[in-house]
Amino acid sequence: MTFNLLPKYKSNHQRLLLHVLFWVSYVLFFTILWGSYDDHYYRELKVQILLLPGRMLIVYFNLYFLLPRFLLKKRYLSYVLWLIPTSMLIGMLSRSLIFYFYYPIYNPGFIKTTYLTTEVIVQYMIPAHISNLWSVFKVIKYAVGFNTVLLLTTGVKILKFWYKDKQAAKLLEKEKLEAELKFLKGQIHPHFLFNTLNNLYALTLKKDEHAPEIVLKLSDLMNYMLYDTNTQYIDIEKEINYIKNYIALEKIRYGNRVDISFNIAGQVAGNKIAPMLILPFVENSFKHGVSGEIDHAWITIDLLLQGNQMTLKVENSKSTEYIKRSQREYASGIGLVNVKRRLDLLYTDQYELKVFDEEPSTYLVVLKLTLESSFVAFDSVKPQGDQEQISPQKPVKN
Repeated sequence: MTFNLLPKYKSNHQRLLLHVLFWVSYVLFFTILWGSYDDHYYRELKVQILLLPGRMLIVYFNLYFLLPRFLLKKRYLSYVLWLIPTSMLIGMLSRSLIFYFYYPIYNPGFIKTTYLTTEVIVQYMIPAHISNLWSVFKVIKYAVGFNTVLLLTTGVKILKFWYKDKQAAKLLEKEKLEAELKFLKGQIHPHFLFNTLNNLYALTLKKDEHAPEIVLKLSDLMNYMLYDTNTQYIDIEKEINYIKNYIALEKIRYGNRVDISFNIAGQVAGNKIAPMLILPFVENSFKHGVSGEIDHAWITIDLLLQGNQMTLKVENSKSTEYIKRSQREYASGIGLVNVKRRLDLLYTDQYELKVFDEEPSTYLVVLKLTLESSFVAFDSVKPQGDQEQISPQKPVKN
């Protein structure tokens, strides 16, 4: 769940209303703040209203001209060189408004001596008397008086731009990851299809009676790949059935040359997994555990589910003559490289993958993974309570 601290405007009316509320609140705040010194709230309200046009002018000039053109483009010197004289000019205009409208109302005698004379116009509207430091300091005082609202609105605007950039970067990263995941998944499909078609080709050369069965099972697998794997996560039951069908295809191909044991333990329902995530490990076990063996090959697949924690162990035999090639191909094969990258993208900091190949005749892969759960199962898991084996006998490891 995310919280958006910056407002999103559904219409220009909402935007206008928000700006009006801001300025009304600003005027009231400083009216109360400064009026409390001498209890002249109404008089202070007049002052704040007189100063409001100048403040609005410098604020919107800054927000919609100076900020996007200079500050956000990191042209800091240009920004300062524009901001200072602009603030000074508006400071002089604001001082003139106070002089012409505020003083005559609250100092009636002031009108008789200096109100609207040529000398006053020259002195306050056109700062020809720049040598008169007292006047310059007063102008600076009014200009600096804009700092509060200027800093406040500038800070909000910069925060808004930063937030938008951050959201855009997140969206771009998300789209990039999604594109990469689709690419990786797209690579898995032809990789699997290529291997299966090779198997089918080998059987047709032998005129094997199981070739039609392979075509039928391949059709089921392709249906799963095309229509059930379009989502980011699927029920793990579907993934397990997919693995069973794949193993069945391989059993048809290799027959009695390989003993296969597929054991499932724990609570299966309610857990989800990224589609075709387990297949590369099973596929590699056949590639490295059977291809180099003639008489006695074996593969053991153990899948344990405890709550939303999954542990997959895939162990297979290997022949001595294929050890070096197997180690190199296992680490750099398309299927395994892709699944590692998918794990990094989908299960960052939620998985542990280990490959043990020190034994001269055995490969062992262990994957521990935190699954997506559609519900939390509170029942205790009994590892031996729900076990399924493809082969009734577990092979002896020679």
